[in-house]
Amino acid sequence: MSGHRSEPYDGREGEAGPAGPLVLEHRVLKSLLGAWALAACSPAEAEAVEEHLGACGPCADEALRLREAVGLLQRPESLDLDPGLRTRVLESCLERRPPRIPVPEWAAAYDAETARLDALLQDFGDAEWHAPVRLRWYEADEASTRRTTVAGVIAHLLAVDGLVAVALGLDDPLGDVRAERPTPAARTEAYWRASRFPPTRSVRAPWREQSHHLVRTVSFTGGGTGWLPVSYGDFELPLHDAMLDRAFECWVHAEDIAEAVDYPYEPPSGRHLHGIVELAARMLPAVLEHRRLHGLASPVERRLVAAGEPGRSLRLEIEGSGGGEWLIPLDSPAAKGSAEHEVAHIALDGAEFCRLAAGHVSPREAAVGQVGDREAIRDVLLAAASMSRM
Repeated sequence: MSGHRSEPYDGREGEAGPAGPLVLEHRVLKSLLGAWALAACSPAEAEAVEEHLGACGPCADEALRLREAVGLLQRPESLDLDPGLRTRVLESCLERRPPRIPVPEWAAAYDAETARLDALLQDFGDAEWHAPVRLRWYEADEASTRRTTVAGVIAHLLAVDGLVAVALGLDDPLGDVRAERPTPAARTEAYWRASRFPPTRSVRAPWREQSHHLVRTVSFTGGGTGWLPVSYGDFELPLHDAMLDRAFECWVHAEDIAEAVDYPYEPPSGRHLHGIVELAARMLPAVLEHRRLHGLASPVERRLVAAGEPGRSLRLEIEGSGGGEWLIPLDSPAAKGSAEHEVAHIALDGAEFCRLAAGHVSPREAAVGQVGDREAIRDVLLAAASMSRM
């Protein structure tokens, strides 16, 4: 390699070092990736490589692959890869040089959760891809399930993430396949019927490619697209909330997959978990109103509160990583949560609350500390579970 690059300063006294960091051609930097993965580069070479990785996606992916291979060689006690490896490698690179096109904060959780799930899937064999998984959610206040496989779960994520892709003007993964309705469940069923069934490991590549396209597109278009509406068939979410929703579902189904193959899987980071909890808390008042209109929640005992005015409220206290407090207005989604009008208080762990909102924990079995109006508490817990869907 010395024939096509300048020699780095070796730190010996009496010799002047270079005026700045090494400036190397792309082909030279690419040839150094193996040495970098083995920590065999000089400090100057390592700095040049790591600066390059912050701006070159293909080289960053290759560096990740090489680091993973080195990790396998250096850990003879286990061939299981750490699902957080990819995130740590890329974060290390980006700490040295931020990406030229930063990912919007509201898309960061989706970027992280898709990367974690992809790392989990990396070394799955046929047995793991066809391991049975039972999707769980709540419908009409009753637990519902649908049996599929690990590959079927990834196909489900691909189909539903496609709602965001369509809103951004990207290709719909369903192609010419027509779903009966433009809802997550109907799109999933249509994709399952049209694809090779049961789905196989081949679904991983299009799912991951689509997730990369989504992150790149929202990064290049900037934060202003955050209010772009994304239709879920029965309702709409602004893009910044839809990306949080997709991060939430990616994590929940990653846990489903990890459970199916008996592999540990951690909740999202505290910052990302907080964003997911906050989204659910913001949606609760509208969900309560919808349930009340359909006779599924207690009627308002007095006149509706005017928009922006304080009214009866429930304090939602989320403990642990990603925690916080939210005052949930009970009588109208347009009312203002008020500590003065607080009638009930529930407290539970952040991950537990998210699993409740995903339909993975029964409202009756959620580990909740509760004080105050029992009817209001019941309504809020059932409303949280009713936000779940296939």
